Amino acid sequence: MGIFSKLFGGKALDSIGAPVTGEAVAIKEVSDPTFGEEILGKGIAIRPTVGKVVAPCDATVDMMFETGHAVSLVADFGAEILIHVGLDTVNLKGEHYNVIAKNGDEVKKGDTLMEFDIEAITAAGYDIITPVVICNSGDYTTFETHVGAHVNAGDTVIELAK
Repeated sequence: MGIFSKLFGGKALDSIGAPVTGEAVAIKEVSDPTFGEEILGKGIAIRPTVGKVVAPCDATVDMMFETGHAVSLVADFGAEILIHVGLDTVNLKGEHYNVIAKNGDEVKKGDTLMEFDIEAITAAGYDIITPVVICNSGDYTTFETHVGAHVNAGDTVIELAK
């Protein structure tokens, strides 16, 4: 789209990659209303098949939760991204999570942020679906999601423009 944007005045889209490998689904499939009803913002969710979270774009780690179940990032282009591994997993108090990135870290797309044990978390009775929410999605006039398919970490799942 780059050359067409320049020639015809279209907006260049910023992209968010999948932070985990798995099946990308509509955010409305998340049973927790905080995510499914887009209370925190628009986004997608991924049913992970690999227990590793990577940076979905070049960004700064705004807050890595001590429990490792969630991380918020600020993309270099301004998007505020929340990645929440599983539902109600804060109750695990960090068990089955390995935090790698720290608050304030500048990360590049694909850098590992945390690891988690899918089998142990599901065996403990938790849904491992992973919402990926753009908390400032209202700042964007264009917001496109790519769901309904298997994605590898890094594959584009959200495109947006102001």
